[in-house]
This record gives sequence, structure tokens and C-alpha cells, in this order.
Amino acid sequence: MTVARRIAHVAIVIGGGVALAALAQTPSLPLTGDVAPVHDPVIIHANDGYHVFSTGIGAEGQGLLSARHSRDRLHWERERPPFTALPAWTSRAIPGAKNMWAPDISYVDGQYRLYYAVSTFGSNRSAIGLATGRSLDPASPDFGWHDEGMVLMSTPTDDYNAIDPAFLADAKGRQWLSLGSFWTGLKLFRLNPRTGKLLDPGARPIAIARRPVPAGAPSIVEAPYIFEHDGWYWLIASYDYCCKGVNSTYYSVIGRSRRVEGPYRGKDGSAMMAGGGTILLRADLQEKQRFRGPGHVGHTRDADGTDYIVYHAYDRDHGGVPTLRLARLRWGADGWPVASNEGEPQ
Repeated sequence: MTVARRIAHVAIVIGGGVALAALAQTPSLPLTGDVAPVHDPVIIHANDGYHVFSTGIGAEGQGLLSARHSRDRLHWERERPPFTALPAWTSRAIPGAKNMWAPDISYVDGQYRLYYAVSTFGSNRSAIGLATGRSLDPASPDFGWHDEGMVLMSTPTDDYNAIDPAFLADAKGRQWLSLGSFWTGLKLFRLNPRTGKLLDPGARPIAIARRPVPAGAPSIVEAPYIFEHDGWYWLIASYDYCCKGVNSTYYSVIGRSRRVEGPYRGKDGSAMMAGGGTILLRADLQEKQRFRGPGHVGHTRDADGTDYIVYHAYDRDHGGVPTLRLARLRWGADGWPVASNEGEPQ
């Protein structure tokens, strides 16, 4: 979810169905440099190192969409942001929009795709746009982004919210975009591989995760991310509330399916369409309490097959600022992942 949006919800307590992974807290490699404020991060490994994009926060262009770079995965520096102004179409589609939220970055057929969301406080009148580029290195002559316009839009007549996009190409070569925040949960759309936009603009979305709630209340789930490992598709989602600093109750769960369309289930068999899944990240234990509300998880895979996840958490030691966190996924003998700091001090 984005730092810039929350509906005025009543507090809702939702019952069990989530299986706890051993030692799942907020592990991270020992990151240095420009790691805050970072909200809704996504990561990709390119020829010149690692790039993180996140919701626009701050000045010097970072208020539209934020960008950071690291050569070694540990030390991070602020990078030239992709945009200096909102694309013209966004003000027509979403009046009052001020910045871009929850981007996603991928490399497809020789070019980078940067999906992003545009919305306003408390509304599901939201849109997802797409920008493309040949290089992520600002020093390269190929650097630069071309905005391709709107991919899809939700309005108050829809039962979903078109934010938090995440791209996936499946084992059959089909391309997908997952998205969603609150309303009736997380959705999946098929993409046209040539354009990166919807294959069938009139198609209904596929539901992939939701949480049971009382009538008229929102499903408190958002920020989907799907990736493939060992013949399974893995769906990561964030439950409960972010954007409240150290009082955030955000945590992240994971489930798997043989089909990208689902159904996704946790390690105990609990269905993510019924609020289930296995906890991947949760707030630090009470005796520590430093990093709170871990969520909005992205994923990248190195050339050697090592998996990493990126996410934000609120740092109690620094005024609750949303902070970049990066952890390795270690795969157990049971085939399930655990987030790890690789033995480094946090």
C-alpha cells in the first residue's frame, strides 16, 4: 500500500488461518547509506548493480517516484528519479493526484517496464500506468523513460482498487499483473506481451487473495507479489494496517500454488482467499520492538539463483521513518522459504 492513502476504517479484528513460520521477524542485511524514507519498495538486479524504486516521498524529484542504487546490495545511494512531472494523462484520469505510488520494475524483451499507481486519499478511483526504458543507468546514453500511458483504472463502481501493481511472466510465457488494496482483495489480470497492457480490457479480474470481513467492511489485504520457484508460484501479500509509523500492524504472509491463477495456500493448507497463508515477516519481538509493520514485499533473483526480498518497516529508533530492508530467502527441506539476514547483525 502507499504511504499516501488510507480510508478511515473502523478497527476490525480478523480471526486465525495464518500459519507462523519459524523465526519470521524483520531480518535484513546490514544496509547503509540512503535507506530512508523508503515506502513500498521493489528491487531489480541489473548490469550495474541493484535498483530500488518506491513510492514518491521527499524533494528533488523523489516526491513523484523515488529511486535508489547499490553496486553491492548493501550501500545505497539516491538516484535520478524516473519522472520530473506527473504524466499528463494522470491529472485527467485521477484529479487531485500528487505523486506516484507503489511501483514495480521488470525486464521484458530487452526493455525495462516500470508500472506505477496514481490515486488519492480514501478512493478507489485509481489508475496504473506504464513507463518503458532501455537502461537503468543514468550515465548510459540509453537512459530515459517513455511513458506509455494508462494500463487500467478502477472507479467506485468496481470492487477492487487499482494500486500496488506487480508484473509476472509465467512458465508458459503468459504475462500477468497482480494488484489490489483493501476493497474485496487482491486481483490478477492477463497482459498483452507486446504492449504490457491488458490483453482483454473487458475481462474480469481473477481473485487471488482476500480476508473475510463483516458485511460492508474492507478486506484488509494488499501489495501482492508473485514469483516462481521450484515449480510453484508464490504469492506474498501484506495484511493489516501500514502507514501509522511504529503503530502500524502490517505483516506479510506467503502462499503457493501450482497455477499462477491460484488457489494459493499456506504451509498448513490455509487458503489465502480466506485470510490464510504462512507468515513471512512480522514486527520485531516485544523485547526489541525496533522495526515495526514490515510489508509491501518485492523480490529479485541473482544469476546464481539466490532469492532476495525487499520491504519497508518503521524504525522506532529513528522516529518511525519507513526504512528499506533487504533479506535473503532461504529455502528449507520442506520447500518453504524463511527470510534471513545471512547471519549478519541487524
